[in-house]
Amino acid sequence: IAFHFNTPHKLNYACRLLRKAFSSGAKVMVWAEPETLKELDKALWELGSSDFVAHCMIDAPDFVVARSPIVLTSDVSALNALPHHEVLLSLGQNLANGFEKFERVIELVSTEDEDRVNARKRWKIYQERGYSMKRHDLAQKSTAP
Repeated sequence: IAFHFNTPHKLNYACRLLRKAFSSGAKVMVWAEPETLKELDKALWELGSSDFVAHCMIDAPDFVVARSPIVLTSDVSALNALPHHEVLLSLGQNLANGFEKFERVIELVSTEDEDRVNARKRWKIYQERGYSMKRHDLAQKSTAP
């Protein structure tokens, strides 16, 4: 489980991660609240043509979901119905039910107090369940020489 703390703009950072994942051939499930997913979907479509990131919402036709390397959902029950369980990118405020089915989990945490408090709760749950944890503090990286 990797936590990326102090992301100055969660959606921009998510777009960068998804662009990198897409170009490397990784398959990613993005989980968040519906409004956040709408904003992310729009942001992904607004990337430059050379930065296109193929993605779809979970309610797309089954054949589209099956072929999409990046799937966006706010329906945690859909996690079990996915055609792939490689990476879960969590932008949500709560623990994603079914996260344990994924090979990797990445949690993005902004600088907002509420987001940080909720992330600490999720960290504690993962830790109590014995998961290996990694911390990436983007504030430290931006101040490094």
